Amino acid sequence: RFWVGKDVFLSPPAVSAIIRERGPKWQKAFGAFILTASHNPGGPDEDFGIKYNCEHGQPAPASLTDAIYEGTTTIKSYNICQDFPTIDVSKAGLTTVKAEDGSTEVSVEVISSTETHVALLKSIFDFDQIKTLLDRPDFSMVYDTMHGVNGPYAKKIFVDVLGQSEAVCMNGIPKDDFGGGHADPNLTYAKELVKTMGLDRKGMKIDVGGALIPEFGAAADGD
Repeated sequence: RFWVGKDVFLSPPAVSAIIRERGPKWQKAFGAFILTASHNPGGPDEDFGIKYNCEHGQPAPASLTDAIYEGTTTIKSYNICQDFPTIDVSKAGLTTVKAEDGSTEVSVEVISSTETHVALLKSIFDFDQIKTLLDRPDFSMVYDTMHGVNGPYAKKIFVDVLGQSEAVCMNGIPKDDFGGGHADPNLTYAKELVKTMGLDRKGMKIDVGGALIPEFGAAADGD
């Protein structure tokens, strides 16, 4: 059985939440693979990595990744099922493929990328209190997800759940190359956010004319 995030987007915290929280218990995930460039320059010609999270949602320790690597050195060949159907990952749903002789069955379920993670956050944080702050006329904020995987989560939480304007979410559409940027949220690379907050790359105030500067600004890295 495989779970795949809708539109193939799952942030590492969401993956951890799904491993720990999605059930019932007899259907718990054994672990998860995460394909990511992290906060490095991403895209077909840039960084690309594979992370593995274990049965409690935690990153795999070096002892396990070393053992996996040793196993890869013994691979002599592998088989590909040429007739495996193409799965539409743009919508939730279950696809089950069975071998003609009935010996093997594979299920791939496309699941919500945000549901489990947001539910877990609601159990930890007081969303009503957060909304009270966000709704105050003397408070404003922006959250720059830098075209990384956190865009859908920002929209789900701030817009859909907390009822804020989509203007709160900057660079909220995930892109495989982070929109040509470097998704490392610091004064150097989070240029748009830094400028919106009335600062330069050294953290010094700049003249923004008549533009309103938000009371709060934050950014996320690529994953």
